[in-house]
Amino acid sequence: MALDENKDSTNADRLHLPGCDLEMVRQWLLDEGHPRFRAEQILKWIYEKNAAAFEAMSNLSKPLRAWLDQRAVIYSSEVARESVADDGTRKLLLSFPDGETTETVWIPSTRRNTACLSTQVGCPVGCRFCASGLDGMRRNLTAGEIVEQALRIRRLIADEANEGESAGRLSNIVIMGMGEPLANYEQLVKALRIINAPWGLAIGARKITVSTIGLPEQIRKLAREDLQLNLALSLHAPDDELRRELVPWAQGVPIAELIDACWNYFKTTGREVTLEYVLLDEVNMHARHAEELARIAKRLRANVNLLRYNPVAGLPYRRPASEAAYEFQRRLRERGVNAHVRSSRGKDVDAACGQLRRSTREA
Repeated sequence: MALDENKDSTNADRLHLPGCDLEMVRQWLLDEGHPRFRAEQILKWIYEKNAAAFEAMSNLSKPLRAWLDQRAVIYSSEVARESVADDGTRKLLLSFPDGETTETVWIPSTRRNTACLSTQVGCPVGCRFCASGLDGMRRNLTAGEIVEQALRIRRLIADEANEGESAGRLSNIVIMGMGEPLANYEQLVKALRIINAPWGLAIGARKITVSTIGLPEQIRKLAREDLQLNLALSLHAPDDELRRELVPWAQGVPIAELIDACWNYFKTTGREVTLEYVLLDEVNMHARHAEELARIAKRLRANVNLLRYNPVAGLPYRRPASEAAYEFQRRLRERGVNAHVRSSRGKDVDAACGQLRRSTREA
């Protein structure tokens, strides 16, 4: 990718370093008259030592630090708003120089720290029950803007864990924030390689999950990227008629085609696909839905994650009672499906996709 595609929008001459791979930074420095080996030092400060400013890079000369400050940038966004839930989930609303905003979430647990990243400003899919697409899709995020979200979450974790103790490690990435990841394919894959790289965030591919509403061509393409990523298909309905009603983008993509693409992903990568299914009270959780969903899951050898709906103001859908959710899970398990009802994290602070951004816009 050309350097120009990684320039910070506030200044055409400033390079957004989180969007650059190691070789790109080496070549940039060489072209500007600096030694190539400085690239490893700079990226080590960013990815290992959580440096937010070039001044902190003490093994670089003062002239080089001053030059970097004029020619490059680490963080292009600002935190416009932050919310913390009772369960510790923390959501950031990030504002970019062009005035657009997107969201990223830190989901802590006793075993892992997960960053949920967005790939777009808004969302083009327009799921009828989701806040992300209510205002449409504004633009794609760059690879650097995607990686920067992970860097911000890791800094939060390090701050809470006494400046980066081992207990405060960012361990998992889920691409489940605002936007359809596979609709921003090239920037997504570039960001994932930086997140996975040993000189980058060094997070193993098997600790990274990409969630998609289902773009068959891109699913097959992702399978050929030689990355051991986890893939999650946001199904939400087990038949084409209901899915077209809930997910406008499903109009031209029958479930049978999605099953074929996901089976190809499994055969190519060896990584099982997970089915994500948002439970909408009295909409998609009747007995027949469980039976149809079980058939799909067994064909794919897929686990099923059941998520109770987080209500969005102005939308007609309701969150089901926990008893109803576990009854739906029971029906799936009776049919031999490994199904789990996932806990809702951050429900008290608008942690569902797009809610914080929308509430801020309406304030």
